[in-house]
Amino acid sequence: MNNSRLVYSTDTGRIKQDDRETSSAPKGDGIVRIKRITKGKKGKGVSSIEGLPLSKDELKSLCSTLKKQCGCGGSVKDFTIEIQGDVREKLKQLLEQQGYKVKLAGG
Repeated sequence: MNNSRLVYSTDTGRIKQDDRETSSAPKGDGIVRIKRITKGKKGKGVSSIEGLPLSKDELKSLCSTLKKQCGCGGSVKDFTIEIQGDVREKLKQLLEQQGYKVKLAGG
């Protein structure tokens, strides 16, 4: 008998059965928003992309493409792509070329 399912994590707390099986993006309004975030980053700015209607695997693939085109690092966290540096204008241009409706939000 194998009892190796995850029921609690120190990062998120209790793990529900539904949480582990959801891999689809949360529903949004169809607009991709790009923000500049410095809070919790020790003064270093990152460009955060939210609202993409993609699965986690598709987000990772898109993140990889954007990192190569911007020449910087980044990651995917909770259906949000974070690209290092303030490259919002370039990201807006690249995402609009792919057919997304993009808005610059925040600072």
